[in-house]
Amino acid sequence: MAPIRTASKSLPHITFFREAPFMPLTQAFAVPHPPLIIPQVGQGREKAIQATIDAYDAVGKAIAQDAPDTVVISSPHAPLYGDYLQISTGEGAYGSFASFGAPQVTASIDYDQEMVSTLCDAAQAAGLAAGPLGRQNPELDHATLIPVYFIQKHWPANKPAPRYVRLSLSGLSPKDHYRLGELVRQAAQELDRSMVFVASGDLSHKLADEGPYGFAPEGPEFDALVCESFESADFLRLLLVSPDFAERAGECGLRSFQIMAGALDATPLDASLMSYEGPYGVGYAVASFTPDGSAGSAPERAFGKDYDTARRAELEDIAAHEDTYCALARLSLESAVRGQGAPSDAAAQAIVAAKNASQANLEALELPGACFVSLKKDGRLRGCIGTLSPVQPNLAAEIMANAISAALHDPRFSPVTPEELPELIYDVDVLSQPEPVSSTLELDCTRYGVIVSTSDGRRGVLLPDLAGVDSVDEQLSIAASKGGIDLSRDRVSIQRFQVVRHV
Repeated sequence: MAPIRTASKSLPHITFFREAPFMPLTQAFAVPHPPLIIPQVGQGREKAIQATIDAYDAVGKAIAQDAPDTVVISSPHAPLYGDYLQISTGEGAYGSFASFGAPQVTASIDYDQEMVSTLCDAAQAAGLAAGPLGRQNPELDHATLIPVYFIQKHWPANKPAPRYVRLSLSGLSPKDHYRLGELVRQAAQELDRSMVFVASGDLSHKLADEGPYGFAPEGPEFDALVCESFESADFLRLLLVSPDFAERAGECGLRSFQIMAGALDATPLDASLMSYEGPYGVGYAVASFTPDGSAGSAPERAFGKDYDTARRAELEDIAAHEDTYCALARLSLESAVRGQGAPSDAAAQAIVAAKNASQANLEALELPGACFVSLKKDGRLRGCIGTLSPVQPNLAAEIMANAISAALHDPRFSPVTPEELPELIYDVDVLSQPEPVSSTLELDCTRYGVIVSTSDGRRGVLLPDLAGVDSVDEQLSIAASKGGIDLSRDRVSIQRFQVVRHV
């Protein structure tokens, strides 16, 4: 309940109360984390991002004026797991900018242990893979330190310091990150905590050739999309970003922003893009989101539900339009995962007929051929198995056998479950005959896959044109590591191959 103090002269000491919805989340901010923004680190270079500094100072002042009980920070550089959202535990944490040449700049925070416990319990009750498990890092990462620096810079000495909750990101789905944000607000509501949410995250790292990862056309496109989403507070666009597109853009903060969006679920907002810059080839955006407590709930802003609807329609459309090769992979995989055994020849022929395969594809399916079948879920690899030379009587049988292996026998993943079947997306890569190369100059990671082999039988393979693989050196390194090969020590032979990718 919110207290309302009367101005009555006859009853000067009586406080009246009215029932009012408690708004635990008072403000939310999206902020970047360039270490050079700290003057002792930047040594003058920070002047190139003065608009970002000015906006960050405004954020620090706003949080200090609000004086929340708890500040929740989601950080891309907290301990990260593929299948788990870690919540930092302990009494608190300490950090410095020593790794950036400024050990004298330090900060320490106290964790809100009661809220952490409540949040972990809520995640367990909701069946969300989030909580305190995994290696806890007692040191603050720079993506947490930088917002803390600006908060503490402007926090009045006569006010008790806020406590903090630090959240990691993961390889889980956008909906899982959004759900964690919803549970954060639920925990604050349960504990009557006033709370500010800070989503730490840079945008693209591929805005310029001289940037840390070079230039990719997806970089500016990604930054434009995020900035437009911040300005309009249209968080559904953030949830629906293709993971392949995000990876090619070299983004950093998308999942952090998705958690923030969940904390603002169904909330009417005043949104402002306070600044955007990218002078070093990395996008830095500062945005503020202020809930309108007088407007009640905003069901049209329940983006988690909208995401479910949009994602289901997208997956159904992909399945409806996938080509014959992918349809065969889906048929065999689903039959095997459901325990129905291999599909009949009649079922396979019906799929081929239904997809109106071209004459060339029909002829290829009847001949021996090597292929890889890749499975993706939420934009991330869920299994991939292939053959470098045919082992089945024809390509159709090769596709179907490799699809089953990708689902049930890829040692990197647990077997696919029946519940996952509607969420899977299929790629089938049909391979050309591998050919040896005498120099890496004959390779191109967008055109050729590679096979790295040693004389003792170790071998690693990597397909071409994969998101996040931007150079031949990186392609060879990944392929070698998959085969347990050390390129700096082992003598290797390299082959290349091309693929025809079916989706």
